[in-house]
This record gives sequence, structure tokens and C-alpha cells, in this order.
Amino acid sequence: MAERVYPPGTPVVPLEQAHRLRNERRLRALGIAREKAVVVPGEPADVGDAGEPAVVEGVPGVWRVDPAALGQPFTGRTAVLSPFDRLVHDRVRLAELFEYEYVLEMYKPKASRRWGYFALPILHGDRLVGKVDATADRRRGTLTVHAVHEDVPFTREVSRAVHDELHDLATWLKLTAEGLR
Repeated sequence: MAERVYPPGTPVVPLEQAHRLRNERRLRALGIAREKAVVVPGEPADVGDAGEPAVVEGVPGVWRVDPAALGQPFTGRTAVLSPFDRLVHDRVRLAELFEYEYVLEMYKPKASRRWGYFALPILHGDRLVGKVDATADRRRGTLTVHAVHEDVPFTREVSRAVHDELHDLATWLKLTAEGLR
């Protein structure tokens, strides 16, 4: 079916080369990943022998790192992430590398939820610092923040950055933010 999607004359990439390119791109997107991981249908989590071997202190397994990311300056920011963001998608990797506990709770009974129906991870700099429980109500034109869960105590700077990020999210969604302190 490729001929229906790609323009005529598009070269066919041999399967082995396609796997290598996929692994390199996945590693570039993640920065660091396991050489081998649990097989997930449709979304392999491993990167094979792409990149360079790495050791993560206190975490078992063979890891690979994107060599282009080594020695580069890092400028973090504050962001509210989707539960499907690549950073948090692999919950085992998330717990091992970031010591961050996260479960999407929309299928749990309301009384069993700790963070909310569709809580969003909060990234500040290079750390995952909490979760936000918010609801976008398009009919009312609001983004209602029910709770901000602090996994680590927020400094005044972190609180301000999270507050600003939630206002930016509401603006991007063309909504008015409610429930922010």
C-alpha cells in the first residue's frame, strides 16, 4: 500500500535499516532509553544498539544514550504534560529514572482516585514535580483547576511558573482559567 501514500520513485528502505533509523529517532526523542524493553504492540519501547551505552546509578538494566545530547547545555522550563507525552508514556522508565509515580485514573472509581480523572504531569526544569487536575469545559469557556498536587513542596518560583503555565494553557485552548490561586 506504500505506493498509495508515497510519491512515485520514493526509495524503499530495507527493513533492517528502517529498524535502525526508528531506534535512532526514538533515542533522539527520549535522550536515554533501555537497550531492550518489554514489547508493546505497535510501539516498541527499546532502542536496540542505537547511541552509546550508559549506566544509570541505582537503576538496573542496559541503557543507551543519544550521543548528540551529551555535554549539551540544558535550559528547562515549566510545562504541563499530556499523559501520553513520550516523557511519561513508559511508566516503568518514568519511575526508574525520575522516581515519579503516575497513573492515569480515568478508569478508576472516583472515590479511588488520588490525583483526578485526567491528571496532567507537571515538569519544572528537569524534574517532574507534581500533577494538575483540571477540566476544560468548552460550553462554559473555562479551564477549571480542581487541584494542583505537589509531589515535592513547591517554592514560590515553582508555584508562579505552574500558575503561569496553566494560564498559558487556558489561553491556548481559548478558555478562561478558574480555580487558580
